[in-house]
Amino acid sequence: MQDLAGKHIVLGLTGGVACFKSAELCRLLVKAGATVQVVMTEAAAQFITPVTMQALSGRPVFQSQWDARQPNNMPHIDLGREADVIVLAPASADFIARLAQGRSDELLSLMCLARPAQRVGLLVAPAMNREMWAHPATQRNLRQIDADGARVLGVGQGWQACGEHGDGRMLEAAELLEEIVAHFQPKVLAGRHVVVTAGPTFEALDPIRGITNHSSGKMGFAIARAAREAGAEVTLVAGPVHLATPRGVQRIDVKSAQQMLQATQAAVQQASVFVATAAVADWRPASQAEHKIKKDGSGATPVLHFVENPDILATVAQGERARSGALFCVGFAAESENLAEHAKAKRARKGIPLLVGNIGPLTFGQDDNALLLVDAQGVRELPRAPKLQLARELVAEIAARLQRAPHAAGV
Repeated sequence: MQDLAGKHIVLGLTGGVACFKSAELCRLLVKAGATVQVVMTEAAAQFITPVTMQALSGRPVFQSQWDARQPNNMPHIDLGREADVIVLAPASADFIARLAQGRSDELLSLMCLARPAQRVGLLVAPAMNREMWAHPATQRNLRQIDADGARVLGVGQGWQACGEHGDGRMLEAAELLEEIVAHFQPKVLAGRHVVVTAGPTFEALDPIRGITNHSSGKMGFAIARAAREAGAEVTLVAGPVHLATPRGVQRIDVKSAQQMLQATQAAVQQASVFVATAAVADWRPASQAEHKIKKDGSGATPVLHFVENPDILATVAQGERARSGALFCVGFAAESENLAEHAKAKRARKGIPLLVGNIGPLTFGQDDNALLLVDAQGVRELPRAPKLQLARELVAEIAARLQRAPHAAGV
């Protein structure tokens, strides 16, 4: 997916060893379809060469406000006007202080000050030693630039080039790319709290074995990311999957259906949208063996007894918040045949306004999917596409329904 096709990004580098990550970020931005104009401070050129950044961006690098390549000799004006967003990565403590004070004695700070703020966003990725990050002056400057309209992307934690460990590392290139893509997504769920369940559940037979399914969780994680991109506060209740948490999403890990129900019921108390994407096991063993169930060589098979698991979607949909219209519920149905027929029946049985159907064997573990939207008016198909693209379409659909009936979700 070329999420940044047609976007022009000014990538500003200030002095810091994290400049090595900026090279990878530039590559990822170009791969995502953006054109990238690199602007570097004199200090940044001590850590990475302009030649490297020119090779990766495919454009000459600007370093001086006196650069005569601009016909009007005003690169600090022209470069900002041409951008869709300015990204400072890395942003040093000194440069953040310059922004907070409105100082502009070199090209990059001049350009940030002269940008048309209503049209060109400013994303700031700090990078510094942990003590510098924690210093009251730095925190005060960060609050100031946030108040002035910049968006601070936060920092990572870990080992630093100085040999110390703590907060202050610049986010990884892939994390920054996710933030930049999110910047351009319509904020159709701003002010909402969305709860998403994702992945399978695991129902233990003994300490070694259990019952689960093929769900990878990718669709649910994509929906959580898309909802956060759309401006929502997002809580993701995840079964046992091996997926990275989307940026800015609160994740709660669970294993069994009962654990997922408990976590979900607590999370939806403050939510306005609930999307039940998880493939929850319908049954669980009536009891869990204390030790591993072993074969004894006789050929006899163990006799297992099962009980029905709680229906998480139905439980939430029948709760007071959903019945009062404060919570908009969306269900998922993974079927192996007769998708439309089964999806319609499941929507009616659960008593929810919208159900999303897919053919499980054709999507489990895959990066793409095809969805069927089922509501009281009928059925509409979303053709096969990457799961993140479908997630954004579903989020837009949910937002439109909330807009048409604003009192259906506590607005």
